[in-house]
Amino acid sequence: MPSFKQIFKVVNPGDDAQDSATDQADAQERIRNDVENNKVLIYMKGSPEAPQCGFSAATIDVFNQLGVPYATRDVLQDPEIRQGVKEFSNWPTVPQIYVDGKFIGGSDIVIDLHARGELGKIVQDALKE
Repeated sequence: MPSFKQIFKVVNPGDDAQDSATDQADAQERIRNDVENNKVLIYMKGSPEAPQCGFSAATIDVFNQLGVPYATRDVLQDPEIRQGVKEFSNWPTVPQIYVDGKFIGGSDIVIDLHARGELGKIVQDALKE
């Protein structure tokens, strides 16, 4: 049976804890840059061509129906971004949708806004600027 030290890594003060804080700060900066530099941004699991969860697939379907340009980031490819985006928005799930630098919500909110005809207006107003 493996010993405790073989199963768990003990972090000594100043070791990986500093690297972890740096990674988190770097992830927050990358998220901030993504949000500021993309009019419509979707943090999702997978890609638009191959979503890796039903909620991401439903979100992509909505934006494809709108026929507007959008950017995506696959959170499964980057654990720091996957956790960091949840902290950035204070929203616990993915996908997360940002329009014109503002957090809109997750797939349920986007689907509801689309069904009420409001999402298209929000996106069109953002793309005009």
